[in-house]
Amino acid sequence: MADNSRPARPVILGQNQYGKAENRVVKITRDGATHHIKDLNVSVALSGDMDEVHYSGSNANVLPTDTTKNTVYAFAKEHGIESAEQFGIHLARHFVTSQEPIKTARIRIEEYAWERIEAADANSRFIGADEVKHSFVRKGQETRLTQVTYDGERWEVVSGLKDLVVMNSTNSEFWGYVKDKYTTLKEAYDRILATQVSARWRFNWTDDDQRMPHWEKSYEQTKKHMLQAFAETYSLSLQQTLYQMGSRIIDNRGEIDEVRFSLPNKHHFLADLEPFGLKNDNEVYFAADRPYGLIEATILRDGCEPRIPVDLTNL
Repeated sequence: MADNSRPARPVILGQNQYGKAENRVVKITRDGATHHIKDLNVSVALSGDMDEVHYSGSNANVLPTDTTKNTVYAFAKEHGIESAEQFGIHLARHFVTSQEPIKTARIRIEEYAWERIEAADANSRFIGADEVKHSFVRKGQETRLTQVTYDGERWEVVSGLKDLVVMNSTNSEFWGYVKDKYTTLKEAYDRILATQVSARWRFNWTDDDQRMPHWEKSYEQTKKHMLQAFAETYSLSLQQTLYQMGSRIIDNRGEIDEVRFSLPNKHHFLADLEPFGLKNDNEVYFAADRPYGLIEATILRDGCEPRIPVDLTNL
């Protein structure tokens, strides 16, 4: 009888992976009456000796995706969630070291931040108002990101953020650009510069013998330097601002070797008020949502090779 389990044609199996995507896990840490929240969206992707399940359907090497989901929740209890990066490291190490067929684990995490709701009056006697340490409001400023990849020997940690909307209402110009017969844009010597930051940065921590970064402090400081550079750069182009943001991170955070930005230019056009007999002295704008300029670039520490994918949607 012919063996129909493998293709007879000259067809080979390429890169493949599997896992459970978007496991929403919320961990409450109760420090007496004071509670702390970690709110994550965890996606697990595993790869290794998985040819046979594709060729014949044999599941002999397959750890069920339902098991990976259960592991996420169990690890939230067993290890806690110190940071998104640390939690991803625990998961990746477990999958690679506990299952021989699994050679590489990639953990992607989105983190949603919460902040404590302050009591109206710390001295109030109403319903324990000075003791409310368990009420939170979701912070909507940005979504924190991390991707942890482990192959049993080497680590790669790429963290970042998305949906961080920033604006400079002045100190931005745009002029001296190429003009052809299709150019209608007028030169601007005082414009609004706004963007919705999508950024990823790669750590130079790659093995267990190195000192691990302080993940929470690193994120806070990286975001701080990014925002300070945006605010302090007198911008002649969004590209110039992007470079300054990345340079500030590389110069101040020794644990980071590479930063990649994707910055949509959130255009603000002066509204035409002349039909109403009004002068618009850089006061009233129309905020356009599309189309938009999209500025993307990678900033590297000298001597380092780029490893963050150019297309950030592949992260």
